[in-house]
Amino acid sequence: MGSYQQIMDAAAVAAFLDTAFPKDTRPVYGRVSTVAPGYAEMRLDPTEAMLRPGRRVSGPTLMGLADVVAYAVVIAHVGPVAMAVTNTLTMNFLRACEMRMIVAEARLLKLGRRLAVVDVRIWQDSEDRPVAQATVGYALP
Repeated sequence: MGSYQQIMDAAAVAAFLDTAFPKDTRPVYGRVSTVAPGYAEMRLDPTEAMLRPGRRVSGPTLMGLADVVAYAVVIAHVGPVAMAVTNTLTMNFLRACEMRMIVAEARLLKLGRRLAVVDVRIWQDSEDRPVAQATVGYALP
């Protein structure tokens, strides 16, 4: 996963996210489950409000999860920087996402002084069958 130096653990990242996002919106973005060098993982239990017709988890829900897990891996390695902002997000929807637990894994591809690039894989049941993949870029202050 690269030779990235992790600064914050999972509990510290979760606590920071709780302060960086409005309290009412935090459950929508999932919970931090793992942080390791170059890596972060979040899990989301979808609600009825996250579904689109056909009882599939909506694209905007998955995009939000991808963005937040990418943010989590970046801040775990640069520290609690509230002003890091998404500058790109390319999302590929690969399979239908059912209403059950969703896992989002973020891996740092590049972490520079001004830009970070993150690969995100979102899956259910088996990481070998992703429901979505995203590449997310962050501009760092």
